[in-house]
Amino acid sequence: MIVSTAELFKAAYGKFAIGAYNINNMEQALGLFQGHVEAQAPFIIQISKGARKYAGVKMLEAIIRACDEEFPEAIYAVHLDHGDEQTCYECIDSGFYSSVMIDASHESFEENVAITRRIVDRAHAKGLSVEAELGMLGGVEEHVSVDEKNASLTNPDEAKAFVEQSGCDSLAVAIGTSHGAYKFSGSQGLHFDVTAEIQKRLPGFPLVMHGSSSVPQDEVARINAAGGALDSSAKGVDETQFAKAVPLGVTKINIDTDGRLVWTRVHRESFRDDPKNFDFRKPGKEYVRAYADFMVNKSKALLSFGTLPQVRAAVRAAKG
Repeated sequence: MIVSTAELFKAAYGKFAIGAYNINNMEQALGLFQGHVEAQAPFIIQISKGARKYAGVKMLEAIIRACDEEFPEAIYAVHLDHGDEQTCYECIDSGFYSSVMIDASHESFEENVAITRRIVDRAHAKGLSVEAELGMLGGVEEHVSVDEKNASLTNPDEAKAFVEQSGCDSLAVAIGTSHGAYKFSGSQGLHFDVTAEIQKRLPGFPLVMHGSSSVPQDEVARINAAGGALDSSAKGVDETQFAKAVPLGVTKINIDTDGRLVWTRVHRESFRDDPKNFDFRKPGKEYVRAYADFMVNKSKALLSFGTLPQVRAAVRAAKG
């Protein structure tokens, strides 16, 4: 059942975080739905500009609708990830999305506000929520690329002013994460002091953590053992930090790179162990199962495991 992102955030705030995962194909969608039904956890499906170009808008929507019928117990929202202004308008007008993200964080504060305000006005008229971004995460993910020297943490005072002026419904904040597989080195971690200051200025307002894959070392090692050449120094967000972020207002956590690692590991090992196989359905089935297991484990780290009954009750109560 597709619900509004606002409904999920209201049910989750301060209790658990909603995992937000990008999909590009049928296997990802099947694993995503299956895993969250098994975990009894809500989730957010994210569709990026890259995914819309790769699979096609109609194909992605058809896959999600089919999964909705196949897994009627699932509760989720559909979200545009890192959209530009035109793509946001297209998704708002489509009637399919629950929310959109406008990423104008590379613009000046004033221009970011102006662009976001335009998206907010258009989205709110259709009942959709808007996620914006303030501060700049480093790293690379699809069309998003920011040199580490240009990355900057979100200023708490600016965050308050930005939300008030733009009218956005949630805010992606830069607190030390980055896109891609190479996030941290040494003892670096998340800046919860910055997160706490933002929450003080925006009490009850949903915050979003982008670039939150954990980049498991065993996945990297297994990929390399099966012929991959990933840098073994890749290091992501410690999953135990998710629970620390929840009381500070972090309500949505984006995880994409980890899913790509699972896909790569499953397919490399499958073809290594069965080199005569040319049936792509065999590793495809293995991946769906592995990705579902991945979702169950992530929901535990996000504290959303087992929360589906209370989310369903909250959604029903909101609808009267």
